[in-house]
Amino acid sequence: MSAKIAKRKQLRLRRKKRIRKNITGSAERPRLSVFRSARHVYAQVVNDANGRTVVSVSSFEKGQHKRANKEACEGLGKELGKRCRDNNIKQIVFDKNGNMYHGRIKAFADGVRAAGVEF
Repeated sequence: MSAKIAKRKQLRLRRKKRIRKNITGSAERPRLSVFRSARHVYAQVVNDANGRTVVSVSSFEKGQHKRANKEACEGLGKELGKRCRDNNIKQIVFDKNGNMYHGRIKAFADGVRAAGVEF
């Protein structure tokens, strides 16, 4: 790993820790955590009170394996929103995991909002 990439990863983890000090999920308003890799996007809705994942979705799920561009991320967001509504989750807290709010992360969040989940 080059020094530039290591520094970028270190800065993202520092931002992540700073954000997570203030954001927690509860039973009535769980936390939506989004992880973005170079090819895929993984997201899970977590109830931090008991440490359980309530709903999850990823671009690497069995049978889907598609590269996560903006359009795919918006579709994933809509799928996660649908799964949240099926589990009676109407409000969430968004945790972007230290990533900037643009591109694939923004498209994912817009897809979740389009599915009717508030945050």
